Amino acid sequence: MDENKQQTIDPGLYLVSTPIGNMQDITFRAIDVLKKSEIILCEDTRRSGKLLNYFGINNKLLPYHKFNEKKISGKIVSSLKKNKIISLISDAGTPVISDPGMILVKKCIDENLKVYPIPGPSAVTSAVSVSGFNQQYLFYGFLPKKEKELEKILNNLSIINYSFVFFVTAPKINFFISKFKKYFFNRKILIAKEMTKIHEKFIRGSVSSIDNFSEGLKGEFTVVISEKVKENKISNDINESVKMEIKKMLKKYSHKDVVEFISKKENLSKKLVYNFCLKIK
Repeated sequence: MDENKQQTIDPGLYLVSTPIGNMQDITFRAIDVLKKSEIILCEDTRRSGKLLNYFGINNKLLPYHKFNEKKISGKIVSSLKKNKIISLISDAGTPVISDPGMILVKKCIDENLKVYPIPGPSAVTSAVSVSGFNQQYLFYGFLPKKEKELEKILNNLSIINYSFVFFVTAPKINFFISKFKKYFFNRKILIAKEMTKIHEKFIRGSVSSIDNFSEGLKGEFTVVISEKVKENKISNDINESVKMEIKKMLKKYSHKDVVEFISKKENLSKKLVYNFCLKIK
C-alpha cells in the first residue's frame, strides 16, 4: 500500500492537532480529517471558527470545554456508537494535553470505541526542541496556584535531574519565576513566548538571575527548566601521576599547549599548571 495515498477515514474519535500560532503548521491529514468529520468538538467556537474558515471547512462545530465536558461526553459516545466521524480540537496544539478531552477519551476506551491521534503542532515539543537542555524531560503542564500545594510539588520535582516543561499564564509568570528561583536555582531556563507567531521570542538564562516581566501581559508561556547544572570544582592540587604526565609532555610540546591541555583534562586552574611548568623548567 502506498502510504502517500489518501487514507480512508473510519468512524471514531479523532484527536486533531492544530497550529499553536502559525496557520501554515497544520498538516494535510488534519485538514482532510476535519473536512470529513460530521462533528468537530472545540473549546471556543469563535476561535476555532476562524481556523476552519481559513481552510474552507464549514462542518458542524460543537462546544466542548472544561465546563461542559462531563455533561456532554455521554452524548458524544452515543454518536460514536452510531458510526459517526467526530474530531476533537483544542484552541491550539495537541488536544487533551493540558486541555479538555481526557474524560471523553477514557469513555471511548471503556466502550471499546476507536480513538485516533492526528499528530501535529505541540507547544511542549516545540519548546523542548530549541531549549538545548537534556532530552529526558518531564511534562507537567499548568502548576497549581495555591502556594502551599505549589511549593510541595516543586520541592518534589527539584530532586529529579530531568528537564521540566510547564505552561504558565502570562499574568502569573513573575509569581512562578520567584518559586523557580527557590527550587531550581541551580538550573537554566527557557521561556517561550508567542511561538511560531510574528513576535516569537525565547528568553534564556539561569534561573537564579532571570529577570521579571513587565506587568499587563496576556496569553500563555511555555517554560522549560533544564536538568541540574553540573558544578565543576577546580582542584587546587596536582597529583603525582599528573605531574609525571606534564614532565613528559614538556619534552614534546610548548609550555602553552601543556597548560591548555592539562587544565582542561584534569579540571585544574591554568595558573596552577603554569606555575608548576615554570618550576620544573
